[in-house]
Amino acid sequence: MRLALHFDFPGLQQTILNVLPDLDIILIPSEPESALPANLAADMLLTSSHLAASNLPQVLAQCEGLKWVHVFGTGIDNFPLHLIGDRTLSCGRGASAVAIAEWTLAMMLDCEKQLPSSYITSPPDDWFATPNLGTLANKTLGLIGFGAIGQQIAKRALAFDMQVVAKVRTFRESPVPGVVLVERLDELLQQADHLVLALPATPDSEQLINAQALAKTKPGVHIVNVARASIIDQEALLPLLDSGHIARASLDVIKPEPLPEDHWAYSHPRVFLSPHISWNSPEVMSNIMNSFLVNLKAFSQGEDLSGVVDVTAGY
Repeated sequence: MRLALHFDFPGLQQTILNVLPDLDIILIPSEPESALPANLAADMLLTSSHLAASNLPQVLAQCEGLKWVHVFGTGIDNFPLHLIGDRTLSCGRGASAVAIAEWTLAMMLDCEKQLPSSYITSPPDDWFATPNLGTLANKTLGLIGFGAIGQQIAKRALAFDMQVVAKVRTFRESPVPGVVLVERLDELLQQADHLVLALPATPDSEQLINAQALAKTKPGVHIVNVARASIIDQEALLPLLDSGHIARASLDVIKPEPLPEDHWAYSHPRVFLSPHISWNSPEVMSNIMNSFLVNLKAFSQGEDLSGVVDVTAGY
């Protein structure tokens, strides 16, 4: 059995061989100008969606006998899905779900407790005079997207006594007790105090939260985007932030990345921007690696893989 490795870093090959000692590994250069090995053949390919702009299309076209492709990471929105054919495609879906869920809850608490503006650095005029601090209890969390990330967010929100409503493509019984699932986006938009975008970027989700959708949100809503910037119309967001209809936007993703230094999002008082870091945690790289190693063992034994991508749906 042969694995084509489209990138490398110290210890990667040995980590893989610790799982399958007899595995034949062939290293493929990822630079666009590099020639691919002659008679390239492998059963499996480990690549990254970040390599989509390099020679990944050529690798997929020339790798004979390829049955399974694993993307080292959690997203596949940059992957050339039209080239996958009848091969199985998987990724490390859910590897950063806990970290992203914790970041989301931190942003919601930050919003309700008015941090950091409620801190003091000198004696106030009145020690007991406080701003109108809110609570998460009895507020409604509206989740758009209810995969691994959405479910981890929901479980934590329920612990804060929030009402949790999640928008799904097709109604089903909720896998998380206490979460109400709805199909209609309007129904969710009209009741969410905190609106969290946690869905994959696909052609169907492109600017799903457009001017019309934003106009249907509850006055004073807090929007959190931990998905992709393409899902929300940023220019339609701006006037609603200016008017205060949207009380706050906590954005871990924005378009473009990196953002030019003169962009309005840096200085807008209602925008809380972070540089695409919500996924980060001490465990995330080991989680991503483990998702591949588990699948590698399953593939070698003819078992079902996890994190399989629905190529037609795009996630």
